[in-house]
Formats: sequence, structure tokens, C-alpha cells
Amino acid sequence: MPNEIPQRPDFFARHRLLLDQAVAATSSRDYWTPYPESPSTKVYGDDAPKNGETAFRDRIGNHFELPGHPGNGVVPATETSPYGFPLDITYPRVRPDEAVAAAKAATGPWRDAGPDTRAGVAAEILARLNAASFEIAHAVQHTTGQAFVMAFQAGGPHAQDRGLEAVAYAWAEQKRHPSAARWSKPQRKGGPLELDKKFTPVGRGVALLIACNTFPTWNGYPGLFASLATGNPVVVKPHPGAVLPLAITVLIAREVLTEAGFDPNVVILAAESPEDRTASVYALHQDVRIIDFTGSTEFGDWLETNARQAAVYTEKAGLNTVVLDSTDDYRGLLGNLAFSLSLFSGQMCTTPQNLLIPRDGIATDQGTKSADDFATDLGAALDRLLSDPVRAAGTLGAIVNGGVRERLEEAAGVGRTVRVSTSVEHPEHPDAVVRTPLVALLDAEADRGTYTREWFGPVTFVISTESTKRSLEIFRETVREHGALTAAVHSTSAEVLAAAELASLDAGVHLSENLTGGVFVNQSAAFSDFHGSAANPAASATLSDPAFVTGRFATLQSRRPVPAEESAHA
Repeated sequence: MPNEIPQRPDFFARHRLLLDQAVAATSSRDYWTPYPESPSTKVYGDDAPKNGETAFRDRIGNHFELPGHPGNGVVPATETSPYGFPLDITYPRVRPDEAVAAAKAATGPWRDAGPDTRAGVAAEILARLNAASFEIAHAVQHTTGQAFVMAFQAGGPHAQDRGLEAVAYAWAEQKRHPSAARWSKPQRKGGPLELDKKFTPVGRGVALLIACNTFPTWNGYPGLFASLATGNPVVVKPHPGAVLPLAITVLIAREVLTEAGFDPNVVILAAESPEDRTASVYALHQDVRIIDFTGSTEFGDWLETNARQAAVYTEKAGLNTVVLDSTDDYRGLLGNLAFSLSLFSGQMCTTPQNLLIPRDGIATDQGTKSADDFATDLGAALDRLLSDPVRAAGTLGAIVNGGVRERLEEAAGVGRTVRVSTSVEHPEHPDAVVRTPLVALLDAEADRGTYTREWFGPVTFVISTESTKRSLEIFRETVREHGALTAAVHSTSAEVLAAAELASLDAGVHLSENLTGGVFVNQSAAFSDFHGSAANPAASATLSDPAFVTGRFATLQSRRPVPAEESAHA
């Protein structure tokens, strides 16, 4: 018998229902997720935790193989676990010109496949990433310093949610117009003018993903999957300290692309040594037409100014602010804030930094609390939350790099320290650097130069103001000038809440009101919460909305006269 051509899997048919549900979820904004967040054997199977940890351990000390990957060099090991041991993993090295050329060469069939096929492939990649969630969780934990449960949730299912959300928006926007239409324009004499028209979504070109150290998958997947679903190949450039989570992602993506009949170089890993600093080289390459970046304001601003040939989507730094006016649940307010400040040692782009409170105090169900009282009570709430070392380690995780430690040491010398940052011994990893939040009391007018810069890490400023009105003015001014990813207000007054909402609209930042329970200001739920806002300087994009995907493709048309024999007026 002649050799039969192998049948390619129809990933779109496999995942059509999922994609329809995802698109519906972006419209309803209700709770929905296809990827369970609990690292439970009841959900993922009895062997999943063991197999995931074994897969991670097997990668330590070895070369990470990516079959068929361009380039022929080796990137030496760059990753050290914040929990106290080197990973000693090497990666394929590829020069920027090689990576971009290989990605560009893979573009044609991927572009021609159309939105349905691309969405199906993307959904299959996400399904396999979900199956690998335990391995990815260990990779995230030991490159970022997140505690394991957080690494599983944020690095696995929550990141996958954000990736699918981007696919849903991309798929829906590309399907907004028909693929073909017959155009008929009546004329006064004779039959109508008739044209057959085709409409094809076409990607902009090679996309570059510049990932961060602290949330490589959660912040990376939206751009990766938005670009893939809109027909663009992607060069993934991880932070040198957090390569492994994205290397696993690239490996799985390349396997699925190959099975689907595409060149695996639609997704390429651009690992580098810290001294290589290739991000700026990639960013200015004439064939790089899309850039996604999470990181410092300085480099984000540079990209927005200089990478003029590309559509640039950035998430940078900001001054996340809480306005305190009054509360009928003081204990709940303190507990909620204490957890928000402690989660991953404040190493989140959404962690509050500036807590604005009238110096004469706020009305609470426990009486009036002055700014001094509140700062002291917040410190006590942190002490209660973090008193047990096991619980503290599970909440705080580990400090990811020396820059965070340096800022923490510097913060000890500003304002009046109300709660010092203390070391916590990790019960499983004695070499981990684990630090509790520092709380300092500042004056709104005298210390403006201090609190108008970002102190990324476990640093919290309680800032005494003249009044709630002045707090709202400072909130509006500082966020408009310096940006923010999150904001919150606590008040029992409808007038104050309305004023805070107006201030947040003026400042261009998302607002949370009166959170005292199990929802925290630094949490963001895919398909419901928008993360980031191009309306203030901390970001140039929102995860995710239509604007996050529409700049990644153009709808091109072709047209021709209708053949006479097909015309209805022949």
C-alpha cells in the first residue's frame, strides 16, 4: 500500500466549545475558568504532584533541549533559586538576527492557517501547559521566590486563564468581519456593479516577548498568546533569572505546532546571559513588529520612545495607593491589608505601597484611629499574620534578588519606622532570604520625594495627610504623574466613595472599595478584572481587552468583479 499522509489533529474542533465559552466570559465578566487553581490530586490526578516535581528535578544540572531550535551555541547557567541553590541549567543560544530570521521564515503557513486553526493550536498549547502545571509550579517557585501554592496558581492556571483570555479576544476580533462578501452597488442604468471581496486577518510580523523575573508566565502569556492567535511568530526573551518556566512553555508550544503541521520556529526561545543584554537589540530590529514588556519604567519608556517600528505593549512600575477615610470593620480592614502587603513579600506589581490617611484619624467601629494609631495597628496585624514561621513562609515566599534587599535596607532610613522588617527562617529552605514587610510613617507634604518613587518589595508607607480631601488630591496627582496598577479606598461615606471613583477615573486606574474579606487588591481574575491601564503611565496596555489584540493584525482585502455567469443580473 502506498504511504498514507498522516492526518493532522483538528485542534480547533477539539477546543471549539472552550473558545466559545471563553469569548462569552469576556462579555459576561462573571467568574469562569477552565483551569482549576487547586493543586489537588482530586483535580490533577494522584501522580501529578510527584511527576511534576520529578520532571523539574530532572532538569536541574542539565542542558534544556529544544529540538530543531535555531542557533548552535549554549547559554551558561544563569538561574539560582531564591530558596538557596543553583539550578545549573544551560539553554540553546541563538543570535538576535538568527532568531528573527527563523521566526520570519515560519510566518507564511501560520498566517495562512486562519483564525480558527490558530486559536485551536493556541488552546491545545494551553491544555498541555495546564497538564504540566506542577512542573511549571516548581520552575516558577525556584526562579521567582514565590511560595509553592502561589507559584502553582499564579504561574500555572491563572497564567493559563490570562493566555486563553487573550486568545478569546484575538479570535473574536479577527472574526468580527466576514471572510468573504459579495458587494453590489445599484446603478441608474444597466445592472449593478458587483465585486467579490475577501477579508484576511494578517499579523504585523515577528513579535518579541520580554519577560520579567517575578511573574514570567502570568505576565508573559497574554502577549505570547495574543500574538500567536493573530498570526505572528514570537521570540520569547526570558529574564536571565527566570528562564525555565518560559523554556518549558516554548518546548510545549513547539511540540504542538509540529503536530499541527507548522514550523516549530513560530515560537523561539531567546535565552541570554545577564551581560548579553539583547533586549534592546531585538527591540530595534526592523522585522520585530510587536513588543510585549513587563519590567522597569526606565526600559519600558525607552521601548515606547525608540522601538518606533513596533506596536509596544508595556507594564511598568507605579505607586499603588490606598485612601483611608472610615470603616465599619477595622479588624477586617487591617487583616485584608496585612495579607495584601505580605503576599510574595510585596514583590507584585499590584501590591499597595502608599496608604493615605488623615493625621487626625478615621472613624472606625473601634473608635477614632489616628495615623499613628493606624500604623501601629497595621504593624500588629502583620505580626499576627506572620507569627507562625510555616504560615509566614507560605505567604511571604523568598526575596527574588539583591535589588529588593537593597531597597528594604534603604527604606529603614526614611520617615519613622513603625514596624521593622524581620527575617524569617524558612522551615524547608534554610538558605532562603525571607523578610517581613517594613511599615514607615511619612508626612504627605514633607516626604513627597520619598513616596513618589516605587519601592518594589516589602515596603509600606503610611502617609499622614491634612484630610481625606487632601488624600484624594494626592492620589489623583501622584497616579496621574507616576502611574499605578491598583488603587483602593475604605470609607463608609457614599460621598467619599463617589469622590474616590471620580479620582480613579481622572487618574486612569482600577479601584477596589472596602475590601475586608477574602478578596485582595493585588488579586486580578481573568475574564472579569482588567489588569493595567493605558490611561496612566504605569502601562500602555490592559490585560486583556480588544485594544490588546487589534494592533497585532490588520484585515486586508482583495476584490474582483463577479463573473458574468454568476451575476444575479446577467
